[in-house]
Amino acid sequence: MPGLRLFCLPYSGASAMVYARWRRRLPTWLEVRPVELPGRGVRAAEPFAEDAVALAGRLAMELLPQLDAPYALFGHSLGSLLAFEVAHALRQHGAPAPRALFVSGGAAPARRDFQDYARPKSDDELVERLRALKGTPEEVFAHRELLEMALPILRADFLLCGRYRHQIRAPLDLPIHVLGGHEDDVEPEDLQAWGEETRGPCSVDLFDGHHFFIHEREPEVLALLERHGHAYARPASPHGAARAPLPSH
Repeated sequence: MPGLRLFCLPYSGASAMVYARWRRRLPTWLEVRPVELPGRGVRAAEPFAEDAVALAGRLAMELLPQLDAPYALFGHSLGSLLAFEVAHALRQHGAPAPRALFVSGGAAPARRDFQDYARPKSDDELVERLRALKGTPEEVFAHRELLEMALPILRADFLLCGRYRHQIRAPLDLPIHVLGGHEDDVEPEDLQAWGEETRGPCSVDLFDGHHFFIHEREPEVLALLERHGHAYARPASPHGAARAPLPSH
């Protein structure tokens, strides 16, 4: 039994495989469980989701049988929004609450402006956006077959964001840890606004890098997850009693 189970939700255009390396790079007591979204990976035959809240409710139902150990939720960009909504859906189901919510590379839900994503984007617009985010190798843009596979997923995920509307609900009762990139276009105050979504503590950590700092600064990001994870893992983890996380920087 793991000390802490970490369910990881992918960003727009990605599959659960983006977290595969984390399984090998984090200690065994911190069990990474990537969450696959419809329309990609092992769920490629399923239609793309069109409603983020409905998708989160579906994912929450799928996670229920896996909540037999302490767990936390992690999501980057679109994944941060879905992780937040999954936490609310699990609360509605009366499930054990996550020990913590890790939200990365995204403004707080009440601060998000998705109007630019409300209409389907052309291939050229999607490529331009990918280049602006600085997370896609140039060889991908030169490989038409790869683009033809990736762009429909990205287009659907952008529409998923564009249709999202924040709902005012009772704040969550859990710690929220926010991760951001110094060179990302998410404003610091929009990261700090995640604190409005919980009655618990909220920390903000910034890393060198652009929107995909979780890959650019992977060792530092994983060190943060491990450090906080010790506070939320079951006491009988192989590393001994849980200890409080170090202060945020």
